[in-house]
Amino acid sequence: MRRTRIVATIGPASDSDEMIKALVVAGVDVFRLSFAHGDIPSGIERLRRIRALAPDLALMVDIPGPKIRAGTFGSTPVALNVGDEIELVEAFGETSTARRIAVERHDVLALLRVGDKIHLGDGGVSLDVIQSGKIARAKVSSGGSVLGKPGLSLPSSILNDRLPTDDDRARLEALRSESFEILAVSFVRSAFDMVSTRTVLSRDDVMLMAKIETSEGVENLDEIIAVSDAIMVARGDLGVRMPIEEVPHLQKDIVRHGVRYARPVVVATQMLESMTHAQVPTRAEVTDVANAVLDGASAVMLSGETAIGDDPVGTVITMDRIVRRAEASFDYAKWGASLGVQQIESSGGKSTRITAAVTGAAWRAAMEEQAVAIVACTRSGMTARAISRFRPPMPIVAITPSESTARQLRSSWGVQEIYLSPATDIDELCEFAVTQMKLSGIAKSGDPVVVMAGSASGGAAITDTVRMVVVP
Repeated sequence: MRRTRIVATIGPASDSDEMIKALVVAGVDVFRLSFAHGDIPSGIERLRRIRALAPDLALMVDIPGPKIRAGTFGSTPVALNVGDEIELVEAFGETSTARRIAVERHDVLALLRVGDKIHLGDGGVSLDVIQSGKIARAKVSSGGSVLGKPGLSLPSSILNDRLPTDDDRARLEALRSESFEILAVSFVRSAFDMVSTRTVLSRDDVMLMAKIETSEGVENLDEIIAVSDAIMVARGDLGVRMPIEEVPHLQKDIVRHGVRYARPVVVATQMLESMTHAQVPTRAEVTDVANAVLDGASAVMLSGETAIGDDPVGTVITMDRIVRRAEASFDYAKWGASLGVQQIESSGGKSTRITAAVTGAAWRAAMEEQAVAIVACTRSGMTARAISRFRPPMPIVAITPSESTARQLRSSWGVQEIYLSPATDIDELCEFAVTQMKLSGIAKSGDPVVVMAGSASGGAAITDTVRMVVVP
């Protein structure tokens, strides 16, 4: 099986019922819906429709944070050439052109200063401000083509919004009663941002994913991880706000850090960018995806490639091929051994420390006895995520009483099979697990299987029991 997950962004090119079904067949594990575009009712309608079309997949909702967007350039690429002068105006719902860009944000243009840099999209196109004021002017210093509604990256000194922003709050209130599994929070700078967002959402059944895309986010990574359920390496804005040569090294560090603390980590932005319009990716892109897998990423994400690309399904199939080949070269034993028995969380309580110790013991037992599978009995998904951080070579099988947890685990590395069971007694869980694995072909008579669960004395919140079961 493919262990690394694939996240696909829904957009105009992939919004039809037929395309969504085809993407599921192609191998998508998580659908990402950006709530930065369009109105809230339309976003809610799309969310409900995709939930009905893909009931077993995880749905990720991405809220914009203080992101500023340009008015749409349309679906045909617009060339911005070096030396061109462009007018920047505050406007909403208007079209942008090669000579005039609509900025969809109140009272921000007047804060610009001559010499400030503005980046469009993921930083490929850059402008230098040559005149500030209510209507600003800028000159293209790094040219390229833009389409759709690209983000505008302005100097960080201008954007001091606390999270969640007013626009985010409106979206969170509308989402409070909807069915989705992951909330991606943009431009996270501190633990306070995540705690505030969780308070406004007021739901414990949704995983909060912190998007690391600012220098403050990098500096405060430890405290952000401690209060987050998952992490995204958002390389587009990260590469604009940090020296570009630092991005590969930051990616490796963020991935390793997040996985060590049992957080799924998604690597995003421009992974197969050329396939937005080309039939095959560049060699550099293939290498980039493979390196993300070898870095230990839990998932790789497609953005514009599936949102506005010519062939969303073909792109997912290509991503699947690259990931599978990279996984064939992954050094599973070395990864787990180098991880050791690190705490899942630097500030974790007793239950967290026990779960960390037990999953470490389960990994060692499975490796030494060459178990065919590791079974994680879990209510919240934490046990499965805790064993997943060791990147074991055998399948991880999750048993949970919660449909929401089952879908959330579609974002976790290596969780091959997910079964729903109301059983709580460990003997019943072991018997159920062995039966299901025999039926699915994972295990046969005589195979060793490692099972983790909570004991009656330990309580449901603590994984304190590990068993080696030989399939009868």
